Amino acid sequence: MTTTRLRPLPNNKSKPTPPTNGGATPDPPLMAHKKPSPTSFFGGLGNPYFLNLTAADVLGLPRHHPVPFVFGACLFFFMAVEYTLSMIPATAPPFDLGFAATVTLHRLLAARPALNTVLAGLNTVFVGMQMAYIIWTFLIEGRPRATISTLFMFTCRGILGYATQLPLPQDFLGSGADFPVGNVSFFLFYSGHVAASIIASLDMRRMQRWELAYAFDTLNVLQVIRLLTTRGHYTIDLAVGVMAGLLFDSLAGKYEDSCKKTATLCNGDTNGGYNK
Repeated sequence: MTTTRLRPLPNNKSKPTPPTNGGATPDPPLMAHKKPSPTSFFGGLGNPYFLNLTAADVLGLPRHHPVPFVFGACLFFFMAVEYTLSMIPATAPPFDLGFAATVTLHRLLAARPALNTVLAGLNTVFVGMQMAYIIWTFLIEGRPRATISTLFMFTCRGILGYATQLPLPQDFLGSGADFPVGNVSFFLFYSGHVAASIIASLDMRRMQRWELAYAFDTLNVLQVIRLLTTRGHYTIDLAVGVMAGLLFDSLAGKYEDSCKKTATLCNGDTNGGYNK
């Protein structure tokens, strides 16, 4: 009698299929795009966070988190200032702390128109330096971030400046050498001079051009002092100008990142001068 032997089936586990992606283990599809599970707004009422805080947590806040602690103290301080401060009458000029700090310099420039014109001309040269650097980074170096942020910034400035047209400060010291040249009208809120300088300085820091960045920051400080002295801008215009430069530089960076991601999804790479 002949015995028939059955050949064992090949064991797939003994010979793994060679990977086709260069040896890299693919991410599980659910892990790659996992979204946080939705939580009910009232779900935290069962175990409120503040009940888990100890006295050591509260007392250690100034030491472990000094920045939020200082901001919290400032919140209560300025609430007290705001609710006890007398409002400026409609017939009176606005109070500006920067104007009050530069009274002596204002009198100096008012008594010396030639010096005011020289400083205005130097400030105009600095504005030209800002624009030249920002355009250079795009047209020569192929890096559009500073140019994009400047376009964002001036567009927003135009909208806000037209939406709320502030009165020209009293005792304004104009000059034909100032920018915009010729004593033409301009928006007060917010300062494009300061914002553009911040944008250029941030780009210099990204490229590790430290000396140039420090020089621009120094010139920007001198520009702020001059604009307050000549009453060319209110303090709030200059402060928001700094914030606008930081904000629109960040937004331009996010816009560049979105362009690169879109190019990667569509083309599989990031080739192309604009998306480098």
